[in-house]
Amino acid sequence: MDVFAGVKKLMQKERDAHVREIAKLDAALAALGYDGISSRRTMSVAARRRVSAAQKARWAKVRAGKK
Repeated sequence: MDVFAGVKKLMQKERDAHVREIAKLDAALAALGYDGISSRRTMSVAARRRVSAAQKARWAKVRAGKK
């Protein structure tokens, strides 16, 4: 069992090193303004309707050209 204890200790040491490295990466990302949450903007219902209407008009124009 002494061999397994040594392996366990080595694995914990490597894990701790990786945790420290991840913490450094998190700090770098935070400095760049990335908070880990998607920064996509949400569109209002009215904006989605305008986009939809514009896209439908574009497709109608394409379909009208094929006839």
